[in-house]
Amino acid sequence: MSEERNDPLDSLLSMLKQQRDELKLQMHLAGKEARDQFEDLEKKWTEIESRAEPLSAAVKDASSAAGGQARKVTAAAMDVAAREISSGYEKLRKLLD
Repeated sequence: MSEERNDPLDSLLSMLKQQRDELKLQMHLAGKEARDQFEDLEKKWTEIESRAEPLSAAVKDASSAAGGQARKVTAAAMDVAAREISSGYEKLRKLLD
């Protein structure tokens, strides 16, 4: 992610990365169900991470009224995806406790 931007999406992605890193440390002791759930979340994380930067950059460059609407739609979609991953991390954390 770009260091110069400090928007809610960056904050959300940073929080998710921290949760992900903490869970990765616990996975070596986890059972199969937890490892399977983490694997599914890893796929979602990889997808959102790969889309976040290009989407944010493209939408940021749009200066028209349509660009403003595109920013809102993109932010909302990324927020939904990130919250889904966050919810999955919380469920996994409870499973590991």
